[in-house]
Order: sequence, then structure tokens, then C-alpha cells
Amino acid sequence: MAVKRVMVGEIGRPHGVRGLVRLRAFTEDPAAIAAYSPLTDASGTRRFAITLKGGDIAAIEGVADRDAAQRLTGTKLFVERDRLPATEEEEFYLTDLIGLAAVTEGGERLGTVRAVEDHGAGPFLIVDGAGREHLLPFTKAVVPVVDVAGGRVTVVPPGEIIVRPEAGEEHAA
Repeated sequence: MAVKRVMVGEIGRPHGVRGLVRLRAFTEDPAAIAAYSPLTDASGTRRFAITLKGGDIAAIEGVADRDAAQRLTGTKLFVERDRLPATEEEEFYLTDLIGLAAVTEGGERLGTVRAVEDHGAGPFLIVDGAGREHLLPFTKAVVPVVDVAGGRVTVVPPGEIIVRPEAGEEHAA
């Protein structure tokens, strides 16, 4: 099984001429991103040792000038899932939902959660199943049960969303 990685930040525009950058942190405490250093890029091949200099300004090991910093603008920063703090009961990371079975309240399998995305209006699940993709708002009304340990989410699709269960597949309720 591939190592799950979680995006925890993004390198922004350069700050000054000595290689410093603005850093967007997606951690609960923005300063906590430095504790996960070194971070990797999306491919997992490049590593970045980050040192915070104050506020959202950071130094990246090996980046000594504005041009080098500029080339990193927009680089998304990831950490391995197992390096993140453990969750409390009934808490989870959105990445933990990827790969879970999506089932109806009656136990019919709708498909598998392929992704969780948020483009500003709130997160939604992308569920692949029955030969199509379902986009479902990730709200308590639509996804009342998240059972990471059991490997599934229970889905109550809103009336305006038509979902088709996968043929011949049922999941015990």
C-alpha cells in the first residue's frame, strides 16, 4: 500500500532577495508546519527543510536567492499521514476518507470515495461508482456516519442528486 501523504502547506511568492518565501500553512496552528520539516512536493521526490522566520515568512534549506525562491512558487508541501497527530474519537483527517466505501442507509453500495475537495463553498466527496462520478456535499445531513475503522461512510443523497447503487453490490448495514 502506498504511503498516504497530506498537503500541509504551499510555497508562496518570494520575500526579499535572499531566498525567503511566503508560506501558506494549512495546519491548525500555522507555526506547526515547521515541526513536520522536511516536507515533500506532490511527487514525494523533492524534500524541503523549512525554517519559519516570523509570521508567514520562511527559509528553505538550499534556497539562497530570489530566483530560486521564485521557481518554487506554488509548490504544494506534503507530510506522511503517520507523522500527523492522532485524532480524537469521532475525528478524522479528510484524507482518511479516500478509499472508503460509500453506502446508503439501507446498505446499498454507491461506490468508493475517490477524493475530498474544497473549492471555497465547503468540502464535497467525489464518489466513483455505477459507472459514474457522484459529487456529494460533505455535510452531516448528507454524510451522517463516517466509520473510518469500518471502512465506510453512510450517504443520504439530497433529493436533487440522483445516485445509482453499484450493480449486485451490497454492504452489510
